[in-house]
Amino acid sequence: MTGNALRLALVAIRRNALRSTLTALGIVIGVAAVITMVNLGRGATRQVTEQIGSLGSNLLMLQPGQRQGFGVSSAAPPFELADAAAIARDVRGVAAVAPSVAGRAIVVYGNENWTTTAHGVDDAYFQVRDWAVAVGRPFNPAELRAGKPVCVLGATVKNELFGRLSALGERIRVGSLSCVVIGVLESKGQSAMGPDQDDLVLLPLRGFWRRLGSNRQVSLIQVSARDDAATTKVSRDIERVMRERRHLSRGEENDFRVLDMKEIAETVAGTTRVLTRLLGAVAAVSMVVGGIGIMNIMLVAVTERTREIGIRLAVGALERDVLLQFLVEAAVLAGFGGLLGLVLGALASLLVSSGLGVPFVFDGPVAALAVAFATVVGLVFGYVPARRAARLDPIDALRYD
Repeated sequence: MTGNALRLALVAIRRNALRSTLTALGIVIGVAAVITMVNLGRGATRQVTEQIGSLGSNLLMLQPGQRQGFGVSSAAPPFELADAAAIARDVRGVAAVAPSVAGRAIVVYGNENWTTTAHGVDDAYFQVRDWAVAVGRPFNPAELRAGKPVCVLGATVKNELFGRLSALGERIRVGSLSCVVIGVLESKGQSAMGPDQDDLVLLPLRGFWRRLGSNRQVSLIQVSARDDAATTKVSRDIERVMRERRHLSRGEENDFRVLDMKEIAETVAGTTRVLTRLLGAVAAVSMVVGGIGIMNIMLVAVTERTREIGIRLAVGALERDVLLQFLVEAAVLAGFGGLLGLVLGALASLLVSSGLGVPFVFDGPVAALAVAFATVVGLVFGYVPARRAARLDPIDALRYD
């Protein structure tokens, strides 16, 4: 019975191919829009998560001052090396602590120059940021203790100054400091916050203080928590240690802040997922509009085929046979639109992802759900015309002109 109804539905659809295609267009657009929005949202979520994860393993950032709003931090005294040592000594669950200081500087090699950010760091920086040296080597203990004039370049700085040439062993000028290039970092690309992570020069912390900094201060302490430690607990312990060291009384606000990159990543990813669902829901509305179009065309089809329905009823067809015929026709229209929308949505996702530089992530379950929902919409909106056809009086239907 169902096979015969499917055959009749395909014949009716093929008989009015253009009208059937235009009828299914609303479903096509709805399914394609849902799949495109969801795939782009999943891609954006993956990109943000990977970019924040590229900052370092279980990374916590300790900065002086408190965020006041509109990106402005309140004034607060900087940190000292002893603060980093205290965190490493007194906070359980810490894998490494990297104090650093940074400042803008012009780097020069021959006739080439580039404005970048110079960072004074110690050997823990590479572990905390999970950053390997692609060419050359990191600083050795003797260079760090003596603050020797050596440097490690980010990939962007290396490309701007040297292009395809090797930078190892070459002498460049960083601000007023002349230093020898001993390594080039692996490329990490853009961060989730926007800046190019590879646009930097690393110097031994003591060398930075001696030639580029006016005092022995630390502007940032980065902490890597162990894999078996909860970053929230490590963050609370760091806050406790720093309040003691900065002599803050009970009830007095912190004059520093601890940023948990894992929490930030989860928050950003959660926000992206909510926006993805919202956009997907908005796009799904067009499927309902497509369902209304199917109901409209099916009502027209019932009117056009009244004599055909009357003949079928007169020769012994039951009401449920006619009901099934038109329901199957509506479902086939919606299903065809859903499959076509699936193909168009996947292609649109691929093209837009490529254009925006977002990873292409195809969500198979959501795509299948969108096609199934489209088919259900066709059945729901096709029921009224099908019921109307099934309840036609055979005699009146045969008299219809």
